[in-house]
Amino acid sequence: MSNPEVVTVVGVGAGGWSDLSGTAHRALAAAEVVFGSARQLDLLPDTVTARREKWPSPLVPALPGLIEAERGRAVAVLASGDPMFHGIGATLARVLGPDRIRVLPHPSSVSLAAARLGWDLAAADVVSLVTSPVATLARWLHPGRRILVLSAGAHTPAEVAGLLVERGYGSAAVTVLEQLGGPAERVVAGAADGWVVPPGDPLNVVAIELGDGPPASWVAGLPDEVYAGDGQLTKREVRAVTLAALSPVPGGLLWDVGAGSGSIGIEWMRAHPACRAIAVESSAERIATITANATALGVPGLRVVHGRAPDALDGLPAPDTIFIGGGLTRDGVLDRCLAALRPGGRLVANAVTVESEAVVAAGYAKHGGELTRVAVQRGSPVGGFTGWRSFMPVTIWSVVPGLGSGGTQ
Repeated sequence: MSNPEVVTVVGVGAGGWSDLSGTAHRALAAAEVVFGSARQLDLLPDTVTARREKWPSPLVPALPGLIEAERGRAVAVLASGDPMFHGIGATLARVLGPDRIRVLPHPSSVSLAAARLGWDLAAADVVSLVTSPVATLARWLHPGRRILVLSAGAHTPAEVAGLLVERGYGSAAVTVLEQLGGPAERVVAGAADGWVVPPGDPLNVVAIELGDGPPASWVAGLPDEVYAGDGQLTKREVRAVTLAALSPVPGGLLWDVGAGSGSIGIEWMRAHPACRAIAVESSAERIATITANATALGVPGLRVVHGRAPDALDGLPAPDTIFIGGGLTRDGVLDRCLAALRPGGRLVANAVTVESEAVVAAGYAKHGGELTRVAVQRGSPVGGFTGWRSFMPVTIWSVVPGLGSGGTQ
């Protein structure tokens, strides 16, 4: 710790001081200030003479000021397990910059859990519920999969078991691994539908082995029936084509303007865990429906804004992609959306009425892009036979402003 401008981040497990490397021992012994949770600070022996500072709550807003106040002193930070895996190390790298931190990792809790269970960690899904609601787990439920869940506390295992039963995975094997690597390590297991284990240690990982259950594809175009609503829903076939035009990418932010039942924003977020979306809707009833649909389909992080575009768009973070599913004919909506896009961003608008098609046609003439018309027919009973039931055709306009027309978008 010769450079006081560099913060040393030390990963520590439930085993405490005795499990740390000599390098970590020396770093903490040389520190003048050590930050950490109360539990982590209590793991340090008296031979560490640094001033001990417990993290405040909320932490992230206070973090820059806390570190700046100690400038010129040798600062160490304690982290649980691997600091760069859902840990404070990644936050410090983002806040201070990677050149101002030195990370001494410890095995993560999921690495220890996989070792105890004999699981191939690369073949398991890892889901953090530390700061996310348990509904986040829903999108990861697929027959035969293995999942490791980072718990928010002692009550998470029971909440996970309840969700599994609710979603048709009552036969799933649930294993709770507490205080991994420490003297109080404990492992308890049972089936989700018979889970009666009382809350235990808050420091735990939940391992799930899913058996049979209802699959939920990550591919765009979920069945219409999975969405509650009043009929304001982009139909499955059109939704699949629309999502293809939107081209979700990891980390991308979507504005879903005129969100209806929320299906476009929801399936955008289901495309990748890092995808983000904001659904803008003027109907209070539909706002509640969007929230319920997002929770049911495993993306409770969908942000919902109640208001009418274009005014409701003021102050929202700049989007990478915009979908306009409603309000296209309202004055200012298209221009406001085009102006809001990040450079290289994409706008997709769906038109059903003659009036909205006129707006799309004018936009295409001015900005280029691609036009696609989708006409869907579904088989339905006609007496004792089967006939075709037609839905209203939808015109889809996709454009990257400044790129022009053609197939290179």
